[in-house]
Amino acid sequence: MSLAGGLSGPCADNQPMPLIQLTPAQRKEHRAAAHHLTPVVMIGSDGLTPAVQKETDAALRSHGLIKIRVLSDDRPAREAMLQTLANELDAAPIQHIGKLLVLWRPMPPKEKKVDEDRMPGPRSVKLIKPTRPGQRPEIRTLKVLGNQRLTTGGNIKRAKKPKLRSIKKRAD
Repeated sequence: MSLAGGLSGPCADNQPMPLIQLTPAQRKEHRAAAHHLTPVVMIGSDGLTPAVQKETDAALRSHGLIKIRVLSDDRPAREAMLQTLANELDAAPIQHIGKLLVLWRPMPPKEKKVDEDRMPGPRSVKLIKPTRPGQRPEIRTLKVLGNQRLTTGGNIKRAKKPKLRSIKKRAD
C-alpha cells in the first residue's frame, strides 16, 4: 500500500523504514496542512501503550493527517515513538517538532451506498426572460424539484407519469 513506491526495509542506522515514502514536496504539503490542526491523541507518562496505538489508528482512519502530543521530556523517546507508530500503523512520519508528532496515512475510499428508491433532489434553474429591446432581460432563479419540469414559457409543472398500457399493447 505504498504511495510513492517505497517498501519496508532496513535503513542506514538499522531502523526499519516506514511503509509509505513521501517526497520532500509531499511532506511539505502535509506539514502545511497540519499546521492548524490540534492534537487528537495524547501520549502520557505510561508511554506508547496498545490503547494509544488503537486510538492513533482510529484517528488516522477517520482524519488521515493527525497531530499527537507527547508529554514526555525525553527527545529520543519521542523520536522512537514516532518511528514505532509509523511502522506499526503503516503511516508516514511527517514532522516531529517539540512535543508534537505529525503522522499521515492515506484514507481508505468510502463506499457509496446506492439507494434504488431515491428520487432526484431539487436543482436550481436560472430563467432568463427577454424584455423590450434596450432593456436588461429578467433573470429569475427557480427551484425545480425532482418530480417537476420547467416548460418553455418558464412555468413549473409536475412531471407526467407514464401512461399505463395494457399487457396486450406492451407485447407489441
